[in-house]
Parts: sequence; structure tokens; C-alpha cells
Amino acid sequence: MSFLKLKDVTLQFGGVTAVDNISFEVEEGEVFSLVGPNGAGKSTIFNILSRFYKPNNGEIIFDGKNLLEKQSHEVASLGIARTFQNIELFEQASVLQNLLVARQTHRTSNALSEMLFLPSVKKEEYRHRLKVEKVIDFLDLQAYREKFISGLPYGVRKIVELGRALAIEPKLLLLDEPASGLSVEETQDVAFWIEDIKKVMGITVLMVEHDMNLVTSVSDRVMALADGKKLAMGSPEEVKNHPAVIEAYLGVSEEFEK
Repeated sequence: MSFLKLKDVTLQFGGVTAVDNISFEVEEGEVFSLVGPNGAGKSTIFNILSRFYKPNNGEIIFDGKNLLEKQSHEVASLGIARTFQNIELFEQASVLQNLLVARQTHRTSNALSEMLFLPSVKKEEYRHRLKVEKVIDFLDLQAYREKFISGLPYGVRKIVELGRALAIEPKLLLLDEPASGLSVEETQDVAFWIEDIKKVMGITVLMVEHDMNLVTSVSDRVMALADGKKLAMGSPEEVKNHPAVIEAYLGVSEEFEK
């Protein structure tokens, strides 16, 4: 049984079909990437998985559960975390505080016990802090732990957002253009972290990305989209060299290439 399965998923906005009868499966422990030109429907699929959008039809099963029966606020507790194209962090809070926010999903204390700051609350706070510190160490964010987000460079903010997603302890990590706006060196760091997220943390990764070098270096399988439709699926090299994918990216047909 697949870890994540989308079957015949379609989403329309008025007369525009953003996702057109899309089906694919992601196996546990793999890095699966979605690629395609702008407007292909990649981030729309992420928003469906995050339950921000309700598809017109189709089926989504995650870890044996019907994801379409869940509300957006229940997604994190199922074990799904994500990053965003546009960084979504608390600007006037520290790196540590931003990562601790992600631990809300795992809180078991109630308002009264927190107000009285009972011993059980202290133990829970300590446990959450340890989880966050492990993420900080994993991403080499020690130097930024107490710094406010507003004073950090863009590249560090991207890593902090990745850290916040990891602090949820997800089973499935949705990475929405993790290399967007990063330098070549920073993108290489992201590639190393994705490999470790998969191998060391055992987290399954579903990624949307335009940087084909990153996609090729970390992905087990790739699916290419255009105009909301699936063009090709397979290994990175197979998809990259598929005639329909080349045409979608370059506007060059196979006949023209010959």
C-alpha cells in the first residue's frame, strides 16, 4: 500500500482547470519531486494536500487515512508538514521561538495546568525544547538561535522555515521550492539536508522545485506537469529527457529537435 496516493484529483477555479485528473503515488522513504513550468499546478497540489483547497473530485489517501475527510488544522497532527514559496515566519520572534511554535501539535497540557505551570508542564516544555534543539543542531542554526527573524538574511530564513517544518516531526515533508532565491552554495546545502532528512530522519519528501540540478541530485522519482496535466513520470533522467517535458519547458517539439 502506497504511503501517499492521489487518484483522479481535479480542481477547477471557475472555467480554469488548475489540476486535471492527476494520479500518482509516493512510497514511504523516497524523495518524489513535481516539476513543470509556472502555472503547471504543482503548488496547487500542495495546497490540496494541505487542505487549503477542496478538489472537485478525486481521492487522496495518506498513511491509510482519507485526507479529504480532514480539515486544514488537522493535517499537521496526521504527520504532514510543509514549507512555502513565500517564507511564512514570525518576524518579531526569535529562531528558537519560531521552531517552538511547531511543537503546538504535540502539546498535551491544558490552559489551567499551563497557567499554574505544574511539574507536568515543565517536563513537557523541556521535552519540546530538546526536540527543537536537535533540529537547530541538524541545520547548523546555533549561531542564530536567539536572533529575531527580521534581522536574518534570506537564505537563513529559508532554513529556519525548513527547521520549523522538521520540528513538527513529520512523516511526510512537503517542500515548496526550497532552493528559490538561494545561491549555488546554499542550494548545495539544501541538497545535503534533503538527503539526511530522508536517510537519517526517515522522512518521506514530496518536493516542488524549478532547479533541475537539485531535483536530479536528490530525487528518486519525478513527475512533470504542464497546464495541470501529467506529462511524464519516472527517474530524473527519464523525465528530463522526455520529449513532452522538453517541449513544455522550451516550446520545442521533438520533430523540431530532429
